Amino acid sequence: MTFLSYLVKRYLYLSTNFNTMKKEYQKGEMTIVWEPGKCIHSGICAKGLPAVFKPSEKPWIQADNSETETLKKQIVACPSGALSYYLKNQDEQHSNDQDTFKVQVIPN
Repeated sequence: MTFLSYLVKRYLYLSTNFNTMKKEYQKGEMTIVWEPGKCIHSGICAKGLPAVFKPSEKPWIQADNSETETLKKQIVACPSGALSYYLKNQDEQHSNDQDTFKVQVIPN
């Protein structure tokens, strides 16, 4: 296999699987779900709870650094719906998954 064919196969794999990928992070009774294919990298999560959402670290979500209620509020503030959560013994998943987005223009 040539390097170019490897790159093509890797690109096709990532482009088809990235949009459906989900990662889960546990905190007691709560499970945080991140869907990277939906993420628009607004940074609202990291700005709102920098002790929890640390994009330069692995794992990038460190849920133990905050209270559950604070996490819930920040997760539903995600403008793309890439972050959501569910609680044990509940089938309902909570997110800010909307058809419209709020765009805020800020000065440089």
